[in-house]
Amino acid sequence: MSDERARELAEQFAPTLYFDEHEQWFPTDPRAYTRANGEETVVDGFEALDGYTEGSKESDAPPDPTVFFHAMEYEDSPLAVVQFWYYSVFDQFTTNFHWHDWEVLHVFVDTDSGEPQLYVGSSHSGSVPNNEFLDPETQQVPRILSELGSHSSALSVNDVADRFQRLPIDGTIADITNSAIESIENIANIPLAYGLPRDEGSRLPYVVPELDDKPLYEHGQLPSVSRDDLVAEELTIRSFADLTSPPGDLADRSTGVVFQSAGRDEEVGDVEYDLVPTRELEHITDFSGPQLSFEFAIPAFAEDAIASHISTTGVPWEQPRYNDPAADISDSNHRAVLADRYSAIAEPASVNTVITNVTEAISSDKAPDGEGVTTGDLSVESIALLESNAEAVPTFNGIAVVRDVQSGEHRLTVNAPGAEPHSETLVISTDGSGPTSAGAEGNVPLVARENAMKLEVGTNESETDLTDLVLEDDFAGRLYDAPLDGPDAVYVHRGGAYTTEVRDAEGEVGAYRINPSTENYVRLEAPRTGKESLSNYLADIAGETATAVEAAGTGNETGDTTNGGTSGGQNNAIQGLTEALEAVVEAAQRAANDAANGNKKQANQNLDTVIERLERVQNRLDEAAEDLPKDLERAIGHRLDQSQKRSNQALAAKKL
Repeated sequence: MSDERARELAEQFAPTLYFDEHEQWFPTDPRAYTRANGEETVVDGFEALDGYTEGSKESDAPPDPTVFFHAMEYEDSPLAVVQFWYYSVFDQFTTNFHWHDWEVLHVFVDTDSGEPQLYVGSSHSGSVPNNEFLDPETQQVPRILSELGSHSSALSVNDVADRFQRLPIDGTIADITNSAIESIENIANIPLAYGLPRDEGSRLPYVVPELDDKPLYEHGQLPSVSRDDLVAEELTIRSFADLTSPPGDLADRSTGVVFQSAGRDEEVGDVEYDLVPTRELEHITDFSGPQLSFEFAIPAFAEDAIASHISTTGVPWEQPRYNDPAADISDSNHRAVLADRYSAIAEPASVNTVITNVTEAISSDKAPDGEGVTTGDLSVESIALLESNAEAVPTFNGIAVVRDVQSGEHRLTVNAPGAEPHSETLVISTDGSGPTSAGAEGNVPLVARENAMKLEVGTNESETDLTDLVLEDDFAGRLYDAPLDGPDAVYVHRGGAYTTEVRDAEGEVGAYRINPSTENYVRLEAPRTGKESLSNYLADIAGETATAVEAAGTGNETGDTTNGGTSGGQNNAIQGLTEALEAVVEAAQRAANDAANGNKKQANQNLDTVIERLERVQNRLDEAAEDLPKDLERAIGHRLDQSQKRSNQALAAKKL
């Protein structure tokens, strides 16, 4: 494309940029911070950050406000693209921090009609779905809402200029046209774009960057940088591990400085920026600085492990999207529409995507005290790391999406401030069958550190080749379901009552009852599968329930009628239920002993008895329902469902 035509398109579509009121690093010209490194020209991180900070303090306006543009045409096609690249000297965020930061807006334009076809605003990395809008209005100047610290580019295309809107509300259109993924029920209607979480009511705690174990602002090569020159203290934390629960008092986003292109007729901005072609920068070969990293906690048997997530920034003109902007279209439907309109755009390739909904495990008000949990929204956004990618992604609306994942086995770790970590193994298929859901049924429930207990599963001494680990709470249902390869650990809420299931390479199942205590952890050493394991589980859960029912009967005997029961003598229905449960315990223990002694036939006979007696328990529960606390009645119902399931598994088990 000719220089004249490129500038014409750039001036037509140059975006207006809206920044957070706490933003410290605005788009600037990196040429002010270049230096020679042999025969190459580089931008040094220390010099850029310190120089920009010093310049900001010497002036009331941001130093050298600049946006760079790069335009190209597709061969034998009316489709053209003008890119707007904006450089900031530093990136401070919740998942990362790094020297230098480049963000980009792609505007796809039909040169025959002059109409824009698609906006693509970059979001953190190629692993995160970008913010995209298909067929924007012709006359409107593109608007970018820059995320605080990270500068991720949300779009604003509706009538509310400085706010991001994911869905249509009150007659206004949404600011994105990204598609939703239907594979997870809780998020089926949420468009998969990063958006602008702090503008959507989400909380994002920022982390203070460190170098050589000291806050960055204490470094000797940054004399102009103080604590006040980073993201505001009220929005930051020193470490995720410093908090005992997720923070809930972080401020929402508010608009601060607005940048607009110099020469616009309509004055909406506080600062005018220069439009400069990127070719004037292409002699720069590197944007350098010592490596900064972010530490992830990973649940492990015994002591948790630590992995470092490394953040870097590249040189724009060396990235594939610089000369192939369509490579940055993250929504396959958008790419397909452009491919249908323009032969120069190839159909979307199959891309492996991992997706999960991150929630928080909390006590259930429907369960007896300390004996059941449920899940709710986490009060803060979290961060997810595929260790094979070594690139962390932030959640949006609690959703973690990792794009362009290689086929094979991966380990996904999720961290959030004030919560214990979650980690699991994933297997990405090669058949392109669609997104891979992480977690149990697409959900990962985190636990606040103050409520957490670690469940450790040891496999080194096990005679069984264990392949899978499943965790279910009596009320919340399935909370963890992942492959098991060696010793592992899962954090659970102390207020739950859990069934832990293990599976082996032969498809056999084992189960263990876990009731959290005041200890910091519970350890299962060398868990087994087969009839003995399942029978012992049946005895444990029936015995636990019999004790609770007997205690409820004692409460009625002393005159406790707060739950609709009768007083004056122990209730016959409760006594009958207790005796029915104790009968299950007795039969299940016999089955476990028979299995341990190798007597399969006798074990199965006793398991048949267990199944018959569980039916009797159900009948006795119906009779005692009016005399039991409602939360206990609900708990017994859930435990009966588990017991019936496990008794059938035990009877069908081939392994003793």
